[in-house]
Amino acid sequence: MDYQGKLTKKAVSVKVDEMHREVLHWKSCLQFIQDELTFIKQLLNSYVFEPNTPNLFERLQDYKAQIKKSNTNLDVITEKIGNHEHSISGLLECTDTVCDTFYHQKHEKLKAETVAYLEMFKDLKYEIFEYAGGILKKRKPDF
Repeated sequence: MDYQGKLTKKAVSVKVDEMHREVLHWKSCLQFIQDELTFIKQLLNSYVFEPNTPNLFERLQDYKAQIKKSNTNLDVITEKIGNHEHSISGLLECTDTVCDTFYHQKHEKLKAETVAYLEMFKDLKYEIFEYAGGILKKRKPDF
């Protein structure tokens, strides 16, 4: 930044690169979660659970609903990140700190949303795996 509060092109370029790297990391994490959601849906819809487990049907239905909601939230946040990724280049057009601050605040808000989603999903996955691990059918090893 120069003495008049204007941003140098190099400083802006560095910020754009940092934001872009962070967005790519978010996208990678969310793609991994998409794969995990597919696995969890298949697990919850499989027939590997002990049929005599109390409240099995209700718990599975609740988890299926939570997974569906998580999938919807994933779609929303993925779209927001895609839109943000395309708008980051607008930062290159910034000539003052007000514009820079706008993009930075927008990025930080999306970062907070993304981190909150990642934490929520991690907690849900842990809960489902903890529950499912305890009631899976006990099968004899085939070896």
